[in-house]
Amino acid sequence: MDTDTDDTPGCYYNQSVRFFYEASGKNISTHWRDRDYVIVTLGMAVCFIVIFSNLLVMAAIFKNRRFHFPIYYLLGNLAVADLFSGLSYLHMMFHTGPWTIRLSKYGWFLRQSLIDTSLTASVLNLLAVAVERHQTIFNMQLHSKMSTRRVFVIIVFIWLLAILLGLVPTMGWHCLCDLDSCSTMAPMYSRSYLVFWAVLNLVTFSVMLAVYTRIFVYVRHKSQQMSQHTSQMRHRDTVFNLMKTVSMILGCFVMCWTPALVVLLLDGLGCERCKVLRYEKYCLVLAECNSFVNPIIYSFRDKDMRRTFKEILCFLCRRRDGDKIPSSGVHFNTMEHENCKSRTADPQLSSTNGTPLIHRQEAPPPSET
Repeated sequence: MDTDTDDTPGCYYNQSVRFFYEASGKNISTHWRDRDYVIVTLGMAVCFIVIFSNLLVMAAIFKNRRFHFPIYYLLGNLAVADLFSGLSYLHMMFHTGPWTIRLSKYGWFLRQSLIDTSLTASVLNLLAVAVERHQTIFNMQLHSKMSTRRVFVIIVFIWLLAILLGLVPTMGWHCLCDLDSCSTMAPMYSRSYLVFWAVLNLVTFSVMLAVYTRIFVYVRHKSQQMSQHTSQMRHRDTVFNLMKTVSMILGCFVMCWTPALVVLLLDGLGCERCKVLRYEKYCLVLAECNSFVNPIIYSFRDKDMRRTFKEILCFLCRRRDGDKIPSSGVHFNTMEHENCKSRTADPQLSSTNGTPLIHRQEAPPPSET
């Protein structure tokens, strides 16, 4: 792209980034305005929060053996995707505003590819979580029987596909040889690529929503057929609570990213009356904020995750809790503990939190609040 040779007739390989911005109507300011300082400052602050919070989630899943199950490995990989998103946005903060005109075309494509890759990885992770939940819930299990090796193969495949889709514009689906097809929001991207990318993600969102709706209907119907036995009721509640957690994660992701994808789709379709540049920054900030929503959901929904966060953040608290908390890592009050003792004769209640284990050789499933 950035070459010292003459341009091919009809192509603009030797033109600067500014040339494409001006041609698309997205002019770059040559000086820093107050608005630029505010955007970069807030953007960097959000990026640091995203990076720290998702590192905390990854450390919690690695540390606590109660999270060593396929669903949590996939959620941990989602935290990796959010961490990558934070790093991508941080990179963008150092290459935005007046700094944009300093970029080479390779540098500009790299900036955009990082954002595209992080979103694609997040979407594919959520799709994998939806498939895993569908497989386990319809068998009324809490955790999948999928092997750790297979989970990691899925994770590697997710990242390979995300990187490939992020590099597609760099590999040729751009508008350097077709200036009339250039996007307004991403001036070196072809409008047809934006339509493809936005539609692909919106369709994926719809599929995931349909899968989760089917799962909820099934769980609600199945719960009405279950007996009032304590173990079955607690198992049902644990399954339903975990479903609520992953559904909240999906719901927040869809709400945060759908406006940006709709704006991209309108830009790709060439809607001049839509004034996409007016909404671009707001949609970008909303999409970025999604990357630190998941740790907040974990903190409110899962007491084991919340407790592990506290242990990581405070070494003294970790040592103190380690002396007080039994090896199972579950808290009991006096009455609950006595009730648990009275049920030890029941082989169905082998879990310390009253939830029947799917496999006796596995660790007890994490508790939900």
